[in-house]
Amino acid sequence: MVFNSLAFLVFFTIFFPVYWIINNRLTIRARNLFIIAASYLFYGWWDWRFLGLIVLSSAIDYTVGLKMEQVHVKKTRRLLLLISLFSNLGLLGFFKYFNFFVDSLNHSLSLFNVHLDTGTLKIILPVGISFYTFQTLSYTIDIYKGKLRSTKDIVSFFAFVSFFPQMVAGPIERASHLLKQFMDRKKFNYQLCVQGLRLMLWGFFKKIVIADNPATNTQRSG
Repeated sequence: MVFNSLAFLVFFTIFFPVYWIINNRLTIRARNLFIIAASYLFYGWWDWRFLGLIVLSSAIDYTVGLKMEQVHVKKTRRLLLLISLFSNLGLLGFFKYFNFFVDSLNHSLSLFNVHLDTGTLKIILPVGISFYTFQTLSYTIDIYKGKLRSTKDIVSFFAFVSFFPQMVAGPIERASHLLKQFMDRKKFNYQLCVQGLRLMLWGFFKKIVIADNPATNTQRSG
């Protein structure tokens, strides 16, 4: 699902009022569960199989954050941080560069008349993996540096990682800024709502009219 699509228009038209109904009438936890469900639907629209990656990254860093808070031995804390770094960056590197390295290996071996029969395993790059990877890493890194306390609210943390407005296009938000916003009840502000909708419409205009049209014309002329 892309932002400038009919599917997103329908999605957001449903999400926005339901969000405020739940926020005003139910618990914060229920509201955050709704955010997670909506965000997973948004992200899984491309390929539902990639949902396992974002769940895995969220679970790893949530657990690492809790453990890091419980221990005070520097070596242990560093080990926990390395687990977070290698797990997240390992997944990112695999999906982003696996095909490149296999193709490079095949090309290099072909110079010596050696040809691999296996070919390249076609690894599809999950949308937005860079954004949510570095967002979860900001959480564990800030805890390691003592800039942030770990949270025991797993629902708020998963909502922070999967929040759909910035999950696939950024910006990358630090946990110290965004995570705490999922733990408070929000109050509807009409002026801010109008201002936000104006920014969205202006962004859609720049994307569809200004950016996409020249790109389409360039492809046609090429």
